[in-house]
Amino acid sequence: MYDTILVPTDGSDHAQRAAAHARQLATAFDAAVHVLAVVDVSDAAGPFNAGGVDEAYVEQLEADVSDGVDGATRLLGADLTVQTTLRRGEPAKEILAYAEEVDVDALAMGTHGRTGVQRFVAGSVTETVLRKSPVPVLTVRATERSDARGSYDEILLPTDGSEAASVAFDHGIAVASAFDARIHAVNVVDIAAVANEEPLPSNVLDIRGEAGQNAVEAVATQAREADLDVVTAVREGYPASDLLDYAEENEIDLIAMGTAGQTGLSRFLLGSTTERVVRHAEIPVLAVNARREE
Repeated sequence: MYDTILVPTDGSDHAQRAAAHARQLATAFDAAVHVLAVVDVSDAAGPFNAGGVDEAYVEQLEADVSDGVDGATRLLGADLTVQTTLRRGEPAKEILAYAEEVDVDALAMGTHGRTGVQRFVAGSVTETVLRKSPVPVLTVRATERSDARGSYDEILLPTDGSEAASVAFDHGIAVASAFDARIHAVNVVDIAAVANEEPLPSNVLDIRGEAGQNAVEAVATQAREADLDVVTAVREGYPASDLLDYAEENEIDLIAMGTAGQTGLSRFLLGSTTERVVRHAEIPVLAVNARREE
């Protein structure tokens, strides 16, 4: 499933945590790892500096990010095949270009998980990569629950029954098989969306619940065919918050879910569910771009 994994780094704790999970995956799949740091010269110059920055300052910036590369390399360990690269340019653009050049199978990136304009590491770098990457992106925040412990024992696969959701199943099941993990197939009936339906059938929750049960059973069938243990659950509530609650209640180690990869307000699967899960999850989230995967 994964032969080459890219770890973009800015030297932050979040990026280091992502590197630890990249090591975990690379060890399980016998994958090579590329560590990439990008110096954003235009950002360093600032919006009012038409003359840019001098070469000495840029070299100092490169030395600073090189420390982050060295830290990630040490964390990955000498037993893995690791290649390091330093580039100049716009981070998201360079990360995506590098990923295409070396034909990576997945990325592992840190995210601050904040709200507002600066919610993602390096501005909107992780958000942009998530939206445009043709391969899965593992996002990791530096939290108490995001430590790489050497294994994933419980993996959550949310589903709404759509094809966009199903693109994450192969990835989640492959990781589960590599670590002999249990799959949790979960559907959340969105009561807010139901309330906006017109006309509103009297048994709409029953209808949605039955559809949700069919959705999780489809995941369960695929997991059982891979000889994995699986549990299913259908809830009523608000998808992002209920998925996060489920993850905490069941000590989930990893969430794998699809994202529509669009632009604009509706760019993420289930409205903004994937975006909210990525932003607030205490554990790693493996986001698979449905449009690119097709």
